[in-house]
Amino acid sequence: MPVLLLYFLYRGLGNRAYWGSLAQRLGFLPRSFRQTGPGAIWLHAVSVGEILSSVEFLKRLRQEFPRTRLFVSTSTLAGRSVASERLRGLTDGIFYAPIDYVWAVRRVLRTLKPSLVLIAETEIWPNLFRETKRIGAGLAIVNGRISDRAFPRYRKFAWFFRAVLPEADCILTQTGEIRERFLALGAPPERVRAAGNFKYDFEARPAPPNSPVLALLARVRPEKVWIAASTMPPAEPDDVDEDDAVLAAFRELAAKHPALLLILVPRKPERFDVAAQKLAAAGIRFLRRSGLTSEAALSLPGVLLLDSIGELGGLFGAAGVVLMGGTLAHRGGHNILEPAFFSRPVIVGPHMENFQSIADEFRNAGASVEISSAGELASAVDRLLESPETSQEIGRRALACAEARRGASARAVDAACDLYSSHLPSYRPAMPWFLLASILAQIWIGGARRRQARGEARRRKLDVPVISVGNLTMGGTGKTPCVLRLATELKQRGHKPGILTRGHGRLSPERQLIAPPGAAIRAERTGDEPQLFIRSGLAPVGIGADRYETGAALHRQFGVDVLLLDDGFQHVQLARAVDIVLIDALHPFGGGGVFPVGRLREPPEGLARADVILITRSQFNDLAATIERQIRRWNPDAPVFRACLTPQAWIENRSGSRYPADARPFHRAAAFCGLGNPESLRRTIEQMGIPLADWVEFDDHHRYRPRELQYISSQAQARGADALITTQKDAVNLFEGCDDLVAPLPLYWLEVTLAIEREEAFLCEIERRLGWNERRR
Repeated sequence: MPVLLLYFLYRGLGNRAYWGSLAQRLGFLPRSFRQTGPGAIWLHAVSVGEILSSVEFLKRLRQEFPRTRLFVSTSTLAGRSVASERLRGLTDGIFYAPIDYVWAVRRVLRTLKPSLVLIAETEIWPNLFRETKRIGAGLAIVNGRISDRAFPRYRKFAWFFRAVLPEADCILTQTGEIRERFLALGAPPERVRAAGNFKYDFEARPAPPNSPVLALLARVRPEKVWIAASTMPPAEPDDVDEDDAVLAAFRELAAKHPALLLILVPRKPERFDVAAQKLAAAGIRFLRRSGLTSEAALSLPGVLLLDSIGELGGLFGAAGVVLMGGTLAHRGGHNILEPAFFSRPVIVGPHMENFQSIADEFRNAGASVEISSAGELASAVDRLLESPETSQEIGRRALACAEARRGASARAVDAACDLYSSHLPSYRPAMPWFLLASILAQIWIGGARRRQARGEARRRKLDVPVISVGNLTMGGTGKTPCVLRLATELKQRGHKPGILTRGHGRLSPERQLIAPPGAAIRAERTGDEPQLFIRSGLAPVGIGADRYETGAALHRQFGVDVLLLDDGFQHVQLARAVDIVLIDALHPFGGGGVFPVGRLREPPEGLARADVILITRSQFNDLAATIERQIRRWNPDAPVFRACLTPQAWIENRSGSRYPADARPFHRAAAFCGLGNPESLRRTIEQMGIPLADWVEFDDHHRYRPRELQYISSQAQARGADALITTQKDAVNLFEGCDDLVAPLPLYWLEVTLAIEREEAFLCEIERRLGWNERRR
């Protein structure tokens, strides 16, 4: 750690922008990145090259997982800058990768809660690999690469890699030769396969029409354009400086081609100023991209120094000849596929070790021009400029070579899908609380089993069938909307349902409370969720701890013919005909641990008692199939359905006025809620396209105080909100006169309903288990 801190100090003094990355490198990510449950995908791409080669892969991931949060990490400032520009709209967050310390890696994993971690090319970090597998997430290396230059160094540490590489579930390499290198380092043979190179999937996109560089070319109208791409400084004492070599060749060519424009593109940003100094010292007319003006353009033709990040790829189409840097110096070369996809002839030096298979293929096809030294550069460029037919033929062959090897991204996405569907990780608390929590969880499990045994021994059956709606976890899974939906459907089918609920959090000394539909009873007497049942007007509601007595009273007073037992999966004292268990797709299985390790009320083996299983909030991620696979471990027979909450209307709290959900009467809002899973409201608001000025969370069933709403309102106004929004459940917990307190901002709450996929099959299954289908026949 002291050495690491000194390194941070050194980097920060060299570039002040580095200081801004330190918090994320230590594992502290923005609050907006925090996920309530598993399901995200995290791709790590160390720098610019890995980011650019992964663009097509990320596009395909987004298509395959449209509802999944996708995060990308990088390690360099340049990589972060390019990712922000090139991945806009593809990802839900970009950040600096954590240092490979357990505490930093765990902090990131707890924030993102990924179901799948993908490593681009070759970033083998032991703690990241171990911690990813410890939580049960999938781990894959995609577009894997070990260069000729790096392999001898890696082999010296084969003992180390043998302890790390087996953690990966899948390793997809660029070539068969690279596969053998991974195997030599200890990767399990059955997990490693050659799948191709992402860079073959590059999509050639010219620079946009409004590009300042294209505007410059249109103004200057050079006769010919030569691009020297990704030039590098010497790697060894007797090595060539590629910028010097390019400038020497340009001075030689300029006499013969006075209208030639050279676009010089140093690989690293720290070389931009160095290149400018070399141009000035050589007396060559040049213009920096950062200083581009219409007046300055008059100094060209000459040299355009492209001192920007991310523009080069779109400019290859404007070139007549391309020199790929990193090939004259001992740098191992850079990717020649981008200019190849633009059908441009590429000149390479003798050092293409990092892309040896591509270099061999292009050489065999006559799709590139190879030179053995910097001294041959000027003549090679001159031959291609003088012979357009030869240039076009080499460019055509280059395009054919590149096109023939497409498909690596699609194969990697297929592998990602397989891993995603088979991994549902659990995220345990941090030490040392985890140790104490584990002991307390065992006590909880023992107590729950004793309560369940006593309840089953005392089980009583009502004269009418009972449909229980419950869950395994603490907090919200959508039970209230499910009960309301069932009540609606049962009424439409000619039944007289009643609703049974305990009335969590009610402030009333009454042992039980029986309320007719739509009764005017204060929320303090009923609790917030029973209040929603009563206000719906769908059915009479019985509130009480003894669900048998309360159910019997409902039957006597209202003649109900079926009872809906809210939150009843663990209330085994009351016999039920159907047990419906809800699983929240945003936080399935409560983090994998029984309280207080996680949020499970009982171990997931309890799912074996379920008759019907409903995966709720399935619209927010792509985990439903993965969750169903996990369910089958404990319950292979119960039918599984999916459901989502759909917005119906915005209700103004003061007046009760209704507005369609897609025609909201505000533009920018501040939201607050006290839910078991507040992320559900946040995701709903995001999907509705509502800009959020502020977001405030409270504990489940929170009863609001005046000073809290005053603070929320003042903060919202300061941040430009024109309304406050919340949920129907939270509206129940507001106090009288709250609208005056938050004025001038209006307060709205969102009315939602549960939409069940294959709803008719879902209802028929319930009726079948109640025996109603047989009665009808």
